[in-house]
Amino acid sequence: MKIFGPLYDRMMTWSRHRHAQKYLAFISFLESSFFPIPTSLMLAPMVMAQRDRAWYLASLTTVTSVLGGVFGYMVGYFLFEQVGEPIIEFYDAGDRFEEIKSWFGEYGVWLVVLAGLTPIPYKLCTIASGALGMALIPFVIASIIGRSSQFFLVALLVRFGGAKLEPVLHKWMEVIGWVCITLAVVAYLLVR
Repeated sequence: MKIFGPLYDRMMTWSRHRHAQKYLAFISFLESSFFPIPTSLMLAPMVMAQRDRAWYLASLTTVTSVLGGVFGYMVGYFLFEQVGEPIIEFYDAGDRFEEIKSWFGEYGVWLVVLAGLTPIPYKLCTIASGALGMALIPFVIASIIGRSSQFFLVALLVRFGGAKLEPVLHKWMEVIGWVCITLAVVAYLLVR
């Protein structure tokens, strides 16, 4: 059953759509506060389709992601019980959220930088930052550093490696997709 190859082809088609940049900005904003799909999964094919706009797309993604992070921060600060807790419960991330809260005492603003750059869920970090009353300006600066590092790295790799990478990705997309799903399921079972 082929799923990932056609999905990849569809994503490449969507990345050339006249409203693709608006969709990227919207997804980037939502992903920073509660949406589950990583923004880089949309950014990479868009950079592949428009290599000459790589830096613009990375900048757009960074700005909208940080704005989404500020939204998540505000949810944590003003509406934690009403909105923040239901988001955390929806993702069954209560234990992960408590772990992130404990990390704040040790790492503070550096945790926001790491969450913006790594697989630590940035959305949980934004809500926790607000809920714990972290100062807004350091939060924004750390978010800009973390998110821009991730998005510009994706743009850099795809812009300069994309021409060579695209045929390989297209050929092996089905295998790559199933391997990623398998690893995600294994990781989930190990964490549970």
